[in-house]
Amino acid sequence: MIIRRYKTPDHDSVWELHNIGLNQTGTNLGNGNWDDDLHNIEHAYLHNAGEFLVGLVDDKLIAMGAFRKTSDISAEVKRMRVHPDYQGKGYGQKIYESLETKANELGYKKLHLDTTAKQLPAQKLYEKFGFKEVYRKTIKGLELIFYEKMLRS
Repeated sequence: MIIRRYKTPDHDSVWELHNIGLNQTGTNLGNGNWDDDLHNIEHAYLHNAGEFLVGLVDDKLIAMGAFRKTSDISAEVKRMRVHPDYQGKGYGQKIYESLETKANELGYKKLHLDTTAKQLPAQKLYEKFGFKEVYRKTIKGLELIFYEKMLRS
């Protein structure tokens, strides 16, 4: 897999992968303001002290992940997805590792994220990388698990 920074022509493939991932887990609430970041990735991530990475196999976008600044020391991991045909092969780990490296380079001290209680593989991935559950909350009928991780300086 080749990992690189998001480019504007990737938008449609990113949007498709996003929806495939949500549909697979039964967590797709439809298009709403909660997806605004995906309609303006440059502004939400790339021009806001964040990052948005895509993973390509044979020129097909099969994985993605991002983080965005939430404070001077914290960033939120977002939009981690791997196409179902490519899951279980370590691609999500590679995307996450690249994101964490970039977050360290930018000087962030803490990462945080949320995932749904239905997304067991995502929970296992985050816990494998040292994220700790801090609380749970139900939003729009979905139970969300909120995680945090301190980064090494």
